[in-house]
Amino acid sequence: MSTESERRPGETLRASAVSRSYAGVKALRGVTLELHRGEVVGLIGPNGAGKSTLVNVLSGFDRPDEGAVALGEREITGWSPHRRGRHGLARTFQHSHAFRSLTVRENVEVAALGVGAGPRRAEQRAAALLEALGLSAYASAPAASLAHGDERRLGVARALATEPRFVLLDEPAAGLPEAEVPDFAAVVRSLRDEHGAGVLLIDHNMALIMAISDRIHVLDQGTTLAEGAPAEIRANLDVAAAYLGERPVEE
Repeated sequence: MSTESERRPGETLRASAVSRSYAGVKALRGVTLELHRGEVVGLIGPNGAGKSTLVNVLSGFDRPDEGAVALGEREITGWSPHRRGRHGLARTFQHSHAFRSLTVRENVEVAALGVGAGPRRAEQRAAALLEALGLSAYASAPAASLAHGDERRLGVARALATEPRFVLLDEPAAGLPEAEVPDFAAVVRSLRDEHGAGVLLIDHNMALIMAISDRIHVLDQGTTLAEGAPAEIRANLDVAAAYLGERPVEE
């Protein structure tokens, strides 16, 4: 039987000195990242920098060769993704992991049921999330029928249906029309401001990252290049040259 401390994870998700290699290629090299509840941390870097690998390690879909992952004071490096989910850790994926034969509503309900919600509570969560993410019109449609951008929103709804303490969003705005990005940004802010969740956000939309992140963590070839507030990252010459495609104007 689970202890009370196990049922109530701490307020911090932390990767400590995490390294991961694939066939001799070092995807991560001693990366340490800390995510607190009630904040949005942007995770940026070029393709191949190790962003998705780090999210996989944090969420339990991969194991580090070295280092550890902790939820509060409890090390969870060996925990399965399902166990982490039941303790308040959720994520989205770059590619849809929806049950394509189920309806959009059923996909969200299943996610809620998977972390212990009763049928009525799961139904209520699904209805609220589909409304918030602009998917209500597709509630009865098969998930397989969704356009790419709507699939992304469904992935976010499925993650949020677990009522997470921490949520890892892997390029959730990819494929969204630019006009819909502000509404999506409002959803991410509500996770922090209304639900007190810690949000780790990977996205190539730098305007989105800069607008909603409290802190930004920059990876370069599997190592940490820089960390800091958005203004600090924007002013960092190495980051600006390598990732933002610009150099700050010196006054």
